[in-house]
Amino acid sequence: MLCSSGLLLTATACGSGGDSSAGGDENTITWWHNSNNEPGKGYYEQVAKDFESANPGIEVEVVALAHEDMVDKLGAAFQSGDVPDVYMERGGGELADHVEAGLVRDLSEEASEEIAKLNPGTLAGWQVEGKTYALPFSVGVVGWWYNKDLFAQAGITAPPTTMAELIQVIEKLKAAGITPASVGAGDKWPAAHFWNYTALRSCEQEVLEDAVASLDFSDPCFVAAGEQVESLLAAEPFNPGFLTTPAQEGATSASGLLATEKVAMEMQGQWEPGVMQGLTENGEGLGEKTGWFPFPAIEGGAGDPEAQLGGGDAWAVATEANDKAVDLVKYLLSDEVQQGFAENDMGLPTNPAAGDSVADPALAQLLAVRDAAPFVQLYFDTAFGTSVGNALNDAVALLFAGEATPQEVVDQTQEAADQEK
Repeated sequence: MLCSSGLLLTATACGSGGDSSAGGDENTITWWHNSNNEPGKGYYEQVAKDFESANPGIEVEVVALAHEDMVDKLGAAFQSGDVPDVYMERGGGELADHVEAGLVRDLSEEASEEIAKLNPGTLAGWQVEGKTYALPFSVGVVGWWYNKDLFAQAGITAPPTTMAELIQVIEKLKAAGITPASVGAGDKWPAAHFWNYTALRSCEQEVLEDAVASLDFSDPCFVAAGEQVESLLAAEPFNPGFLTTPAQEGATSASGLLATEKVAMEMQGQWEPGVMQGLTENGEGLGEKTGWFPFPAIEGGAGDPEAQLGGGDAWAVATEANDKAVDLVKYLLSDEVQQGFAENDMGLPTNPAAGDSVADPALAQLLAVRDAAPFVQLYFDTAFGTSVGNALNDAVALLFAGEATPQEVVDQTQEAADQEK
């Protein structure tokens, strides 16, 4: 078993996990997920109970964490080798590191029936050298969620389709006394999504694919991406204190501000309706006021305006976990569970049998956009791997704070990439 140079693993990383995770009690399966708000939290608790009923003697220990807490705890688990039996893999370079370190189980044969149901393009982000190491359960695209009523109040009759039109929307909202947008820049990755998207609109697909493979960011389109972000920041669209605002935790988070109608829009992923439901007293989020539009085109940009930034989450099984953990992951991709996942607005299901169960009109729109996109770029902090991805997120956070230039964002990311080579 090889330990990855991309992970600073301790001596236990190539052995079994502790009692609380993989390799512990053979009758207990530890399962970590990030649906820590209702209805998702309760739904997964019921899913675990249903699995236990169908598998007498097996106990599923469910741990629901806020997304950022889960990422941090998983990072520590990967470092120590004490990985939970079933957990969320984000794919790309991160998964490749875990595979090289021998921390994640190859599901190619054991879950072949479930794999056969999935779109090959959807599955690709969780494959390494032709083998499947995790089963994606929610894959979507990032875009702008907005309050239809607040747009109408500001006299906005249609969502923007270009960056110039987006600036005009921001100006109209401000003129109407409405804070245009929120962003959870305190958690960095929501801010990084803006650079991700402007790079997707500024760079040709081939340039992006080469950058993922080679970690070479010398193409001038990457600096141009930062310049587009600067032009957006100059319009001052965001909530007061956005540099320290968290993404999704509490009513004062970026998602909470949109859910409670304190701002008109937020750029987030397909999970946003479910998150907002958990942040409002009535459990409905914005309800019928919810609208969505894709990230606008950039005038003169070399990227395809129909391409989307996205990704998702997949269920993986730790190498040392027992076989019942594989059965749980397969169950989580079943028609029944994926249909319930869709009905609860928890994301965009990957099992085709659940497509018609997406009840929220905005999410149904995303599903159509996802399936029609000529190219879906995996989030760069995932695609580039942990070290380079974190360096990019840190640099973009400094750009948002006015403490880094577009060139410095590229330079800092390239420096981290060169250390990986």
